[in-house]
Amino acid sequence: MRSGQVEICGCFPTGRHYPGIADRLAKARVSMDVRGLASGFEADLEWATASFAVIDFETTGLDPAVDRVLEMGIVTFDDGVQTGSHNWLIQPTIPVPEEASKVHGITDEMLADQPRFEAVWAEMRAHLEGRLPVAYNAGFDKKFLLAELERMGEPTWGEALPPAMQADVEWIDPLVWIRELYPDVSAKLGNICEHLGITLDDAHRAANDAEATGKVLLSAGPQMPATYGELIRVQVRYAAQQDVDFAIWRGRRF
Repeated sequence: MRSGQVEICGCFPTGRHYPGIADRLAKARVSMDVRGLASGFEADLEWATASFAVIDFETTGLDPAVDRVLEMGIVTFDDGVQTGSHNWLIQPTIPVPEEASKVHGITDEMLADQPRFEAVWAEMRAHLEGRLPVAYNAGFDKKFLLAELERMGEPTWGEALPPAMQADVEWIDPLVWIRELYPDVSAKLGNICEHLGITLDDAHRAANDAEATGKVLLSAGPQMPATYGELIRVQVRYAAQQDVDFAIWRGRRF
């Protein structure tokens, strides 16, 4: 999951709860002009029954401009049921810093004979086709994927691409919802899994974190908007407010 010197904090309180009734009735009033929806997925789609791919990266650090992916996990769900789990170790072409290895346990020795990202990208892409992208703290994973695609010269615009490759598509982010629905629980993935009774073995390995993320999303799903369009509309609003809340919280703390 998040790898490098600093782990993104998931424990600051928002002080808000999901408002409920008005948004839960979203199916009756889906806004058709929601930005960030993946092409081929209607706004009134019940997202929990859709096909989605949960993505998780382990990396050499936190900056996608200079750091590299060294492990990728993709776990697929269809109609609320896990249907696949895939994991790749990747040669990042740069040394793995000691502080990053302490987080995920992946070393230069483990990666010495592994393929580079471009060598396994076609296989990865096949598991993303026709699926909504999901990630815990999605901004992190999306930025790393887009950076790797840019380095390979792959397109990141176009309706024919898998949704995860489209730069303008908003990924579903369970972290945003967990912060709203469980404001008194640390939103770090391990903590929320324990709170919800979800098993997370060998945390900070990509496929394991991705599987747990998918289960967290489905567990929280009944308290979230039922339709894809409303989910994204509300998530974008909450994420923006959480950024403000975090800046205020960090300023008071430090």
